[in-house]
Amino acid sequence: MVAEGVQHILDEDFELLEIVSDGEALVDAVRRLQPDLVVADINMPRCNGMDALKRLRQVGMGTRLIFLTMHMEPALAVAALRAGASGYILKCSAGEDLRNAAQQVMLGGTYVTPALGARYISGQLTDMRNLTTKQLQVLRLVGEGLRSKQIALQLGLSVRTVEAHKYTMMQVLGVHSTLELVRRAEDLGLLF
Repeated sequence: MVAEGVQHILDEDFELLEIVSDGEALVDAVRRLQPDLVVADINMPRCNGMDALKRLRQVGMGTRLIFLTMHMEPALAVAALRAGASGYILKCSAGEDLRNAAQQVMLGGTYVTPALGARYISGQLTDMRNLTTKQLQVLRLVGEGLRSKQIALQLGLSVRTVEAHKYTMMQVLGVHSTLELVRRAEDLGLLF
C-alpha cells in the first residue's frame, strides 16, 4: 500500500522500475537496475535500510536514496545522511514532502522533512548549551576511547569528578550508558 502511494506521488516525474519487500532485495535490485533514485524504509526484513545503504556505498553505488520512515528521531536522520542517504522524510508528511524531496535530491541536494530539521536544530542547541567546557573535554576523551582513570590523569581531575561529568552529560543528552553517550555526541557533532 505504501509503495503504491509512493508510485502515485512520483508518477509524473519518475518511472517505477521495481518494488522490493526487504533489504536484501533492495541491494540486489539497485545493483541490477542502477536506478537514479530509491525510496526505502529504514525498517525492512532481512537487512534494514541503513545496512542496505551502507552495503551499496561500500561497493561504490552512488544511487540517490530517500528514506521514507515513521521514525521521528533527529539522530536517526543524521545517521542516515551520514551513511549516504540524500533525504529523510516522515511517512506522516510524505504526500507533501516526497515530490519536493525527489526533485531536490535529483538536482544534487539533500532533503530532510522540515519539521524534523527544526526539531533537530533546536535540540542540538539546547543540548550543547547545557554542557560545560570541562564536560565537553571529558566527552571528547570518552569518544576517543579513554577510560575514566585515563581522562582524570590527562585533565588533572579525580576519577570521581570524571564520572560525575559523564553522569551529568548522560542526563542532559537523555542517554543511559557510555556507548549511548558517545553515539548521541557523534550524532550532535560534538565529537571531532
